[in-house]
Amino acid sequence: MSRPLNPPTNRLKAVEAAKQEPSVRIKNFEEVVLGYTEEQALAEASRCLNCKEPKCIEGCPVGVDIPGFIELIKQKNYVAAIAKIRERNSLPAICGRVCPQEEQCQKSCILTKRGEPVSIGRLERFAADIEQINGIVVSPVNVSMGKKIAVVGAGPAGLTVAADLAKLGYQITLFEALHCGGGVLVYGIPEFRLPKRIVQSEIDIITKLGVEFRPDALIGRIFTIEELFAKGYQAVFIGTGAGLPKFLCIPGENLNGIYSANEFLIRVNLMKCYDFPKSKTPIKVGKKVAVIGGGNVALDSARCALRLGAEEVSIIYRRTRNEMPARQEELENADEEGIIFRYLTAPLKFNGDEEGNVKSMETISMRLSDEDGSGRRHVVPIENSQAIIDVDTVIVAIGRTPNPIIQYTTPGLKTEQGGIIANDASFKTSLEGVYVGGDIATGEATVISAMGTAKIAAKSIHEYLSNSKKS
Repeated sequence: MSRPLNPPTNRLKAVEAAKQEPSVRIKNFEEVVLGYTEEQALAEASRCLNCKEPKCIEGCPVGVDIPGFIELIKQKNYVAAIAKIRERNSLPAICGRVCPQEEQCQKSCILTKRGEPVSIGRLERFAADIEQINGIVVSPVNVSMGKKIAVVGAGPAGLTVAADLAKLGYQITLFEALHCGGGVLVYGIPEFRLPKRIVQSEIDIITKLGVEFRPDALIGRIFTIEELFAKGYQAVFIGTGAGLPKFLCIPGENLNGIYSANEFLIRVNLMKCYDFPKSKTPIKVGKKVAVIGGGNVALDSARCALRLGAEEVSIIYRRTRNEMPARQEELENADEEGIIFRYLTAPLKFNGDEEGNVKSMETISMRLSDEDGSGRRHVVPIENSQAIIDVDTVIVAIGRTPNPIIQYTTPGLKTEQGGIIANDASFKTSLEGVYVGGDIATGEATVISAMGTAKIAAKSIHEYLSNSKKS
């Protein structure tokens, strides 16, 4: 858990952040990556070339002035640095931890032509953590538009829309179905990747802008979208995410000991089963655990299972490592922790014991086909390659779709395949005054992508209400 001292300044190599040792961290739920010290942050910031035409900004879905805030870190003006980030990003402490910067802003860094990109995410986290330590100051909103907006869902998209529109002077009510805000940030991402105190701190900042937060408020049940307009809201933003799990639909999937990743991670993260009996939420995890899937949710599930006492945890993925959608950093962390990866493998059925508990899984080996006309390689089963794997817990993490409750209770709201609410480039729906953002508008994506859609929607709502004659 020690932090390296006197980090060298090397234009071509990024400064590494310290992490908990694998043998230690698999026994706790504390944050794995420890973040930069001031010395490390200054060394890494010094690598930024402050390009005249910074491509890194183009790679950021919310358009943060990246060279601008890094330059302020170089000057040790950390208050100004976090203020610069917050001009475009209302959740910097979160994004600095969970955004796939390697596929976005850092991918566009000019240093990648000869070496490693500037660690933009680590520097963003550093600035946000300094703000947390020194105390967050929220400037009051001194303007009022005199108009009310309902934001449905307090996940990354809803929080972003609420913050952007509150700063413009709108009266915002944020409706959340759960007892706390954050959405996937609190129920989906484990404590060791994103501490919940960080999420709550970011939410607190948004409520200090004047946003009214209403938990335990499931829209589609307590109010319909039509009833929100009847209550005086002049626009509605829907950001309810993708919380409905997909299943394999193979024999034996209803056996005891088989979880959807949603249920498993909600019990772990939101209900804190790892702190049982204090948390009053138990969970049973066996000795041999199999996780089906290859994304970040699958890796999160596998690493949680390991921390809950499993002796052997395997990721079952039907393609190769090259096709896995999970972040490279999380794959490396999982490798260090001893997670087993079974590539080119797909489940066929689950077998149970006399008491209805899962005891084994029949799998088949796969191969990748030649590229088709679109350049995609499909997976093809290999004949007579069936195998039996002993398991006593299975977690299915093959994706999620939107919960359809709002779609079912809102006449005239058009939807597309997969339950996505139909929308245009401005994220306007088929109903006047109703906008969407995040996973319910695009399908399952990243936190920062959801925030990017929400910023566009917030701008669209502002333009709509500014031109509207409604009082």
